[in-house]
Amino acid sequence: MCGIFAMTGHINKQQMNNVLDSMKHRGPDEGKEVPLTHFHLGHQRLSIIGLHDGIQPIHNQDESKWIVCNGEIYNYPELKQELQKTETFLTESDSEVALKIVEKEGVEGIKKLDGMFAFFIANEETNTFIAARDTLGIKPLYYGKDENDQYIFASELKTLYQVTDDVREFPAGHYFTPEKGFVCYRKIENPTNTTEEKPEEAYTSAIHDSLTKAVEKRMLADVEVGVLLSGGLDSSLIAAIAAKLNKSDQPIKSFCVGSEGSEDLLRAREVAEAIGTEHYEYVYTQEELIEAIPHVIYSLESYEPSLVRSALPNYFVSKLASKHVKVILSGEGADELFAGYDYLSKFETTESLNEEIIRIINTLHNINLQRADRMSMAHSLELRVPFLDLELIDEALQIPAHLKLHTEEQMEKTILRKSFNDMLPEHVLWRKKEEFSAGSGALDILESYANEHISDKEFKQLNQEATVPIRSKQECLYYKYFKESFPQSSALETIGKWATA
Repeated sequence: MCGIFAMTGHINKQQMNNVLDSMKHRGPDEGKEVPLTHFHLGHQRLSIIGLHDGIQPIHNQDESKWIVCNGEIYNYPELKQELQKTETFLTESDSEVALKIVEKEGVEGIKKLDGMFAFFIANEETNTFIAARDTLGIKPLYYGKDENDQYIFASELKTLYQVTDDVREFPAGHYFTPEKGFVCYRKIENPTNTTEEKPEEAYTSAIHDSLTKAVEKRMLADVEVGVLLSGGLDSSLIAAIAAKLNKSDQPIKSFCVGSEGSEDLLRAREVAEAIGTEHYEYVYTQEELIEAIPHVIYSLESYEPSLVRSALPNYFVSKLASKHVKVILSGEGADELFAGYDYLSKFETTESLNEEIIRIINTLHNINLQRADRMSMAHSLELRVPFLDLELIDEALQIPAHLKLHTEEQMEKTILRKSFNDMLPEHVLWRKKEEFSAGSGALDILESYANEHISDKEFKQLNQEATVPIRSKQECLYYKYFKESFPQSSALETIGKWATA
């Protein structure tokens, strides 16, 4: 996991120092810049795979092609084994596999990469480049141009703003070349084979196998992997599977935070004891929660109220986990895949439900996934999301709507619960969903604070001045903090929105 910077052309030494400093939280282990003939590359590394020789930028044998990459390529061992028949590798890094497969197969090679990634490959021979982002946008990437019309790419807004005010989000599932522009190389689509219904056991078996495989894939690391554990269904399942797959002599470490007496803390303790993790928790005070708001918004690079509310507990749990592990697994994506949201009940046909599920999965890159990435990376922690494995998504989209939908007779995510009926205590497995910010005790505190500190007059005035609608006093408070850190108008265009404020 890393922070990347790449541009056509060059910046001076002081600017590059500022660039590297702005993304040091994404990779405190090593930092490096390489000014090439046609490009300037920068990288901050959090070493996860290839600990001793994976420093970036990485080049090929004749140094004609260079890569800076953020993320993990989960199928790199299989790809590398095949590529080694004709290609020479210089490192043990999974990022080199992305360089080699693109070098050998061109942009078509990107389709073979299974992982979460954003990368830039510079070709010194032809003075051209390829930039790419994973299918769902699990890893962030932004781009823009400077006053000299040079292209610039970086992992976060705060880094790109060191060089230019022209900033946009790089679309998920696309690659970019100067010759072709943006090209969609893969997208989530409605499966064509959903008309022939199978027995329920076929779906539960497929979910069980696919999610187990997805967790196993994400335990690939040369460092210790832990789990976030709020005590709800999604994180409990991931934690239980990881604990079962754990090959270490030591138990998996699990982490939870909340205010004093909050439900998350009580539930997580119970689950940790049931599945045998080494459990850590942190109780934050109201003062700590309020004090963290501007830091969270700066790291999150958003003021969206629902996002900020849920990011605050994420911020604290990432801080806690980072003291013990470098990689963490999270339950993000289960509600989208398995129709955990109440409003999805109105989509009664499989096709219409899938269309809505695909729509919301394709918005995650600048809401839930942005929160997951930024809060973990603010504390130099890599977060992985097994539920958003592409094979699991494909399996989930083949499940008929009536097996997924929340009704009076059927609890939300029943099909997921049935897929793991032997994995957790029954009262945990059939526990009703609760929002992280509610279960952790953050919701009431934030609402009261915003109402106390934003007057009706200020709310009205800011709404008149702002170029975007401000929907609540909480949003008003967060917007003010956001504008202090990101005054550039282009920053507002990168904000992902939830339906409610």
